[in-house]
Amino acid sequence: MDIVTVELQQKKYPIFIQRGLIKNIGQKLKNIYKNKKIAIITDTNVENLYGEKLRDSLQKEDYLIKTIIVEPGEKSKSFEALQKIYDELLDSEMTRGDLLITFGGGVVGDLGGFAASTFLRGIPFVQIPTSLLAQIDSSVGGKVAVNLPRGKNLVGSFYHPEAVFIDPDLLKTLDRRFLHDGMAEAIKYGLIKDKQLFQKFFNYQTKEELFENMEQIIYRCCSIKKMIVEKDEKDTGERMLLNFGHTIGHAIEKYFKYEKYTHGEAVAIGMLAITKKSEEIGITEKGTADLIKEILIKYEKVMKTIGLDKKNKGESISIVLLKSIGDSFIKKINKEDVVKYIN
Repeated sequence: MDIVTVELQQKKYPIFIQRGLIKNIGQKLKNIYKNKKIAIITDTNVENLYGEKLRDSLQKEDYLIKTIIVEPGEKSKSFEALQKIYDELLDSEMTRGDLLITFGGGVVGDLGGFAASTFLRGIPFVQIPTSLLAQIDSSVGGKVAVNLPRGKNLVGSFYHPEAVFIDPDLLKTLDRRFLHDGMAEAIKYGLIKDKQLFQKFFNYQTKEELFENMEQIIYRCCSIKKMIVEKDEKDTGERMLLNFGHTIGHAIEKYFKYEKYTHGEAVAIGMLAITKKSEEIGITEKGTADLIKEILIKYEKVMKTIGLDKKNKGESISIVLLKSIGDSFIKKINKEDVVKYIN
C-alpha cells in the first residue's frame, strides 16, 4: 500500500492507495472513526457497480449504514441535490460525531464534501473516489462546492476529509471517455511540475499497460498536489498552478451547459489553447504545444463567460502559463488582455 500524508497547519490526513482496498475499508476506518453510524453519498452508477461491496466491507465491522443516492453528472452539484442530502441526513438523525462517506467521482465528492462541511456546522467525512479525475485531483486538497446557474463551484468551502481511500481497481469499469477525462488532469500535473511524469505517458501503448502503472501515476499526482496544497491551502498563491487550463476549461463547460464536454476534455482544450498562444508571444518554449494533443472547439465562443470564473479578482485575472514542460508559473494580467492569451 502507498500512503501520501497531507500535513496542514490545522489538520493531517492520509491518502491510502491500494488495489482491492474497497474490501478492507471497514477495517481501515476503525483506526480513524470510533462511532457506528455512517451515511454514504453516491450516485446511481457507482451504487449499481460497487455499492454492495462497500456496504459488505462496512457491515463486517458492525457499522450502521444509510445510503443516499443522487443522479450522476454535473447537474447534481446543485442546491436541489444538497437539500435532498440534508433531509436524508436529518431523517437518519445524524449527529456531529457521525461520519459521512463520499463514494463516487468528482461531483459526488464535491457535493458530499460540501454537505459535510455545512451540515450541523460540519461533520467528519471520508473520500472514496471512484473516477481517475477524483482519485488524482478533486478528492485531495479540501475543496468542496456546488454550482450556481452563473458558474461552476461558486459556492463552496475548504473542508478536508479524515482520510482518502483510493482503489485503482475501481477504474476498470470506468467508461473509456471518463478514463481519458482523468488522464487530462494527470497530464496537467506533468505539465506544471513533473517533466518525467509527462514523458512517461508517451510510453504506455495500451490500456492494460496504463493500468499496470496506475498506482504509480495516482501516487505521483497525489504527491504533487499534496506538496502544493501544503504550501498554499487556501488557493492564494502556488496552488493556482493547479488551475492550468481551467479558466478556459470552466468557461467551455458553462457555455455548453456541462453537457457537451467532460471536465477533463474542457481542461485539455484550455491547456492547449493557452500554451499555443503563450508560445506565439514568446513565453513558452517552442514545440510545447505540439505535445498537448487535443483541441476540440474554437475558443471565441467562450470568451464572454471567462469573466465569471471564481479565480478572477477585481480588474485582473490570474492565469497559469508554462515556460516549458514541468515548469509553470502564475501571471496576473488585466481582464481586457485575456484575449491576447487565448484568442
